[in-house]
Amino acid sequence: VLKPLKGAYDTMLKARHERGTLELDIPEFQVKMDAQGEVTDIVKRDRLDSHKLIEEFMIMANVASAIELESRQLPCMYRVHEAPDPVKIEGLADSLHGMGIKFAKGQVIRPKVLTQVLERTADLPEAKLVNELILRAQSQARYDPTNQGHFGLALTRYAHFTSPIRRYSDLMVHRALIRGLKLGTDGLTASEETKFNDIAEHISATERQSAAAERDTINRFKASFLSQKIGTIFPGKINGVHRAGLFITLDETGADGLVPMSQLPDDYYIHDEKNHSLTGRRWGREYHLGEKVMVRIMESNPVTGGIALRIVEGDDDDDFQRPKNDNKQGRSYKRGEKTGGKKPGTSRNRSQNKRPRR
Repeated sequence: VLKPLKGAYDTMLKARHERGTLELDIPEFQVKMDAQGEVTDIVKRDRLDSHKLIEEFMIMANVASAIELESRQLPCMYRVHEAPDPVKIEGLADSLHGMGIKFAKGQVIRPKVLTQVLERTADLPEAKLVNELILRAQSQARYDPTNQGHFGLALTRYAHFTSPIRRYSDLMVHRALIRGLKLGTDGLTASEETKFNDIAEHISATERQSAAAERDTINRFKASFLSQKIGTIFPGKINGVHRAGLFITLDETGADGLVPMSQLPDDYYIHDEKNHSLTGRRWGREYHLGEKVMVRIMESNPVTGGIALRIVEGDDDDDFQRPKNDNKQGRSYKRGEKTGGKKPGTSRNRSQNKRPRR
């Protein structure tokens, strides 16, 4: 059974690449807890070929259900994902340019165009951030009784017939199929068909609410875990530059935190919004989007999920009391070790910064 399935999967995968699907690689993290409900670790979820195989067959089942309902002129609850807003694409282009990555403005945006950017940057240190920036530029998927296609999957029609977590949209499609294929008496009724627009708006809204609740919960679990690591130094990357400071994503846990201006090396920093950078007026230190940095955990609030960080540099005060027996997460650095930021007077030239021009 497995060999024919693998053969069918390989064929579908080839078709997926040919139609130009947007291939984002966004890591997911799993929260591990003990019997008392305390967070013991945050680890990356494995993504195996078997997961991808199942996912591809589910996508084909979703497409087949939409085609079947259309052929019978029955209502369908489509999963709609529209092309990105031009304003977001403009912001994406500015972010990529600020990282030294070429991206032509004004071009027609198709999934394949964005996938080509991902392929060109796959071996760069900024690869993960590029994935996240492209994800942020996407329109939010929603449910709609009117077919508008699915941009990310490069499909002209798509519904949710099956999914890892059963959704109400799946049941709507099931009941429409029951009615069309005469599979029972509990199919979609004519009166329920008139409510499709209202139902689509409702389940789209509740999906956004549940997704936000899930994000908040995971952020609080991460903050709870890191609250035991106050003073520990972690590697991370700058994922946002703001006049308030630097937003950092920690490599090992995926936790997001803020380095406020007060926790940057002593200087007055000028915010360059277009190039996504901060530059020290006096000493010339520069921080750029996508740059690797070392940060110390200063505060971590499990109630709000907020994490406050501090950039670690050669003159950083190393008198912090670190957690004992902490040999898995983070590491200790000797006083004077260079761990982040750019030396005063260092040029922004990308070749000197070892950041390939793309």
